[in-house]
Amino acid sequence: MELRHLRYFVAVAEETSFTRAAQRLHVAQPALSVQIRRLEQDLGVELFDRSRRTIRLTEAGALLLTEARRILALVDETVDVVRRTDAGAVGSLSIGFVPSAANAALPPILRRFAAGHPGVVLHLREMAPDDLVRSLHEGRLDVCFLYLPFDDPSLEHTVVSREPFVAALPEGHPLAARKTINVRALRDESFILPARHGMPGLHAQVVEICASAGFTPDAVQESVWLVQTIVGLVAAEVGVALVPSSAEALSRRGVAYRPLRGHTPHEVALAALWRRQDRPAVLRAFVEQLVAPSQSP
Repeated sequence: MELRHLRYFVAVAEETSFTRAAQRLHVAQPALSVQIRRLEQDLGVELFDRSRRTIRLTEAGALLLTEARRILALVDETVDVVRRTDAGAVGSLSIGFVPSAANAALPPILRRFAAGHPGVVLHLREMAPDDLVRSLHEGRLDVCFLYLPFDDPSLEHTVVSREPFVAALPEGHPLAARKTINVRALRDESFILPARHGMPGLHAQVVEICASAGFTPDAVQESVWLVQTIVGLVAAEVGVALVPSSAEALSRRGVAYRPLRGHTPHEVALAALWRRQDRPAVLRAFVEQLVAPSQSP
């Protein structure tokens, strides 16, 4: 028995006419009759009562019609799932991210992908940068989001957002009265620095910004890896900090954010990373969505 035999049988049973069924199937009526006879021979039963002008299903034929519809529906559903899987429309995706990515860049990315791929289950994990890269290499994550720079030839990446650094100051700080701040004005301040991880990330960028202004930041705290915690310590007047502008979305009372000015733009780039040699269909769909809107390098 072949699937086409079942499709032919269902058409004849529903049309109660070999002529109408042949027209519906776009086949010649004699050929259709031969295929139905072959199906009956294979099963060893009569499926149609042909003793009257209008053909009717036998008891065995009625049972086969129910089962044939179920089988064909299952086949169609299976074909659809296979095609959707190949297109990355079903499956699961494990996504890791540094906490501050959720302040601005990550939510619209996740919303857009979920809306276009409702059959994909997203597993989200918040981690430190080193843990993200380790989990990516070990296959526990499919893709992760962290701040550049990084250097790992086994990983591919695309930039998903760029945002300026801003100075985070206690509200009562004298510099908070200014609309913009030159980094050199922070030379004598106590800094709350992002934690130093294996990946250069935010820590390296903050140090580089200060170096471009001719000084090394005096770190009063440098083991804080959550931007939210850095901002909280600024509110407690422990020190000042340079943070991505998306930190302003935290709306922490007691903190004033001021843009930086100078000849060199001070930006931080958030990137999506994935294994270079591992691109399952769901990940391909996710990456294509990341690259298409912005064409980021």
